[in-house]
Formats: sequence, C-alpha cells, structure tokens
Amino acid sequence: MNLPFAESWKIKMVEPIKRSTRQEREQWLKEAHYNVFQLRAEQVFIDLLTDSGTGAMSDRQWSELMLGDESYAGATSFFKFKNAVKNILGFDYVIPTHQGRAAENVLFSYLVKEGNVIPGNAHFDTTKGHIESRHATAIDVTVDEAKDTQLEVPFKGNVSVEKLERVLRENQGNVPFMVLTVTNNTVGGQPVSMQNIKETCELCHKYGVPVVMDSARFAENAYFIKTREAGYASKSIKEIALEMFSHVDAATMSAKKDAIVNMGGFIATNNADWYEGCKLFCIPFEGYVTYGGLNGRDVNAMAQGLDENTEFDMLETRIHQVQYLASLLDEYKIPYQRPAGGHAIFVDAKQVLTAVPKEEFPAQTLTCELYLEAGIRGCEIGYMLADRDPVTRENRFDGLDLLRLAIPRRVYTDNHMRVIAAALKNVYDRRNEITRGVAIEWEAPLMRHFTVKLRRLQ
Repeated sequence: MNLPFAESWKIKMVEPIKRSTRQEREQWLKEAHYNVFQLRAEQVFIDLLTDSGTGAMSDRQWSELMLGDESYAGATSFFKFKNAVKNILGFDYVIPTHQGRAAENVLFSYLVKEGNVIPGNAHFDTTKGHIESRHATAIDVTVDEAKDTQLEVPFKGNVSVEKLERVLRENQGNVPFMVLTVTNNTVGGQPVSMQNIKETCELCHKYGVPVVMDSARFAENAYFIKTREAGYASKSIKEIALEMFSHVDAATMSAKKDAIVNMGGFIATNNADWYEGCKLFCIPFEGYVTYGGLNGRDVNAMAQGLDENTEFDMLETRIHQVQYLASLLDEYKIPYQRPAGGHAIFVDAKQVLTAVPKEEFPAQTLTCELYLEAGIRGCEIGYMLADRDPVTRENRFDGLDLLRLAIPRRVYTDNHMRVIAAALKNVYDRRNEITRGVAIEWEAPLMRHFTVKLRRLQ
C-alpha cells in the first residue's frame, strides 16, 4: 500500500482562532466598507488575504533571532545574509530593505524617469504603482494563454517574446529595464520556464536593456521548473535558482514569501554602478546599507529562511497543500486559474458570478461573499486592483478578475483546506442569486484596493 502524503514538518506551537456568526460578519463587513483589508484580524477565521509575512518560521529561524547582531553598521548578521544571497542567487552586491516594495522603491528611485516604459509579465500592484507614480508606463507582455483560466499550460507566467520585442523596438533608448516576475502573481501564481527566462534575457540584452527579476516566489518557480520542464528533474532547487538568476542583471525580493519571514526584503545585483546608485536612496529611505530598515535578528532569520526554503521537501509540502485545495474545487466544478499555482488558488470570478456586471466588480463581490459565508478572507486580484488608467481615469477592465486564496506557509492544515472548499462551494451553489456587486464611494488615486470604501448594491 502506498503511503499518503505527509508534511515535512511537525507542529510545535499553535495560535487560537475564533469562529463568528453570519450576523457578526455582516456588521463587521459593513463597518469595513466592504473592503476586507479594513477588517480586524480577530474578525477573520481563516486568513488567506496574503502569503506575505504570514508564514510560520522554523525552529532554526527562531534560533537565529537570538543570534542577531544589532550593530548599526557592519553587523555579523548582514554578512551571514550576504553569503546566503551569494550562494543561492549568485549576486555579489546586496542591500537589505524592510520588504519587497521598499526594494522596488530604492531601485526604481535610481532607475525610473518620467516618460520611461517598463515592460513586464503582468506587473503586480506595488510594482505598477511604483512605475506609474513616477509618471512612467508599465506594459504587460505576458503570453496570451494566461488570459484563459481553463487552459492547462505548464508555464502560463511566461513572457511573450513577440510582445516584448515590439515594446523594445518601439521604445529604444527609453526602457531602463524589464521586470521579470517569478512566479507571475497577477495571472494566478503561474511559473516562468527556464527557457523563457533565457529567451527573455537574451532579447532584452540584444536591445541593451537590463532585466530585473521580481523574485518573491523564485523558489516556487524553481520547483515548477524541476517538476514540469524537461532536463531539470535531477537538478536541485538551489542549482535551478542559480541558473535562473545567472541570466538576469538584478533582483528585488520580498523575503516575506519564499524566505518565510514576517518582514524583510532586498536588492541584489552584480552591477557595481547600480549598487552605488541604490545606496544613495537606501540610506535616506531605509537606513544604513547593512541593515536596510531591519533588525539584525530579522536579517538572520531571512538568511536562514532562504536556505531552508530552497530545499525540495519544504517546497513540495507547501505546493502540495495548494494542489490539494485545487483538487477539492475540481470536485465541486469551481473554475480557477489552471493549473494551480504555487502559493494560491485564483478563483475566476467572471465565471462564478456571471450575473454581476464588470462595473460592479465581480471578484470583489465574491471576496465579500466568501467572508460572509465562513469568515474566510481572500483578496481581489482583478478590476479593483488594476486601478484606473492614469491618462483616461477609466477603470481598467481588460484583465482577469480573480479571487485569490493565498495559503500562508506552514500555518494551516488540510482540514482548513476542506473548510475553505466547502464554504466556496456554498457560495458557488447560490451564485445565480447574486446579481449585484459593489460600487466605489471613495478611492485613493493609486493602489486603491488597500483603502477603497465601497457600498453594497441591492
């Protein structure tokens, strides 16, 4: 008899979570203006808002906290972290920052000028926000297969080299870099193949354009290369990661994902000029270049997490849980971005709430319905997150409209996955009764989804 799959860790500490009533949730959601970001954490039963900074650190990471060197400059923690980045990513220069968007802020402050064009495979919210706030333009060059959520393609996060070359050719001299995101969060946590990484970088370098890898989930991307791409089955995750980064010019990373820390990020490169340029912005924005807005203990935990989570067993356990939730949704015939990604399930709200018009934000509506059903907090990755066009100020309805259920690392059990699936099935079974969505009462001019105030339409 084949043994069932089991996690590659055991539980040492637990945190209580509380159930609530439907009546309580209705009141809480109304007070939050139908924006789940505005809910209090204690009002949530299962929290799938994000996998960023919400994972459970290992015993060795907790041990590293006690060894943190809190020296302002030149701390031993920094050099431990620098060595980890060198060993895993292959870069000589590294600047820690307090999280991924801070890394983008520092790097983009140095590189992005008004009027620039920055292509990428579906820039995520903060990346696009940092570009557009500098009056530059982010252009999506993801493959068209990503738009069809029911299409089974192993590397839906890939860059379309045809689209990319068109952008590079039409904007020569005005593209400071290209952003290559692994895995591609906006289209459903979909991976990018090694072949596509190589082809993308070769094309960019042909036009004299550097490539910056948005690396928040690079280890998960390496796992998919190992399990899906020919020629990599016998390679270790660390070997694959080194090859991935060997093609690009720099990396930004939110370490709150694949390094499994509660706070942390960094910039890494072999470009000495970029390193010197970034230092000028790191010091006023984040702090001195060897601590970058972090405690020494956090830097230690980040170094340990990078090492641990680039091991196959850890990644297999993590991705298996996401795939298990996907298998339950398959049983209930609930449409999501297929195949399941590495960190989340992305439910296709347009195919679930077919009666809700796009102007009433189906994915945001589905997010609210799931919370009302069972106290489960997901996150809209769709029309609300897309913001308005910076020129026309019209809502952007041309992309996917998804409910993301991001699974924190080493936090929930498969029993929680069954509760999530059952709650979503209950919403799905009454989908035809949901005919109205939400309307915007107030919104910020940029990255509105974090603070938007909505009203429920009847």
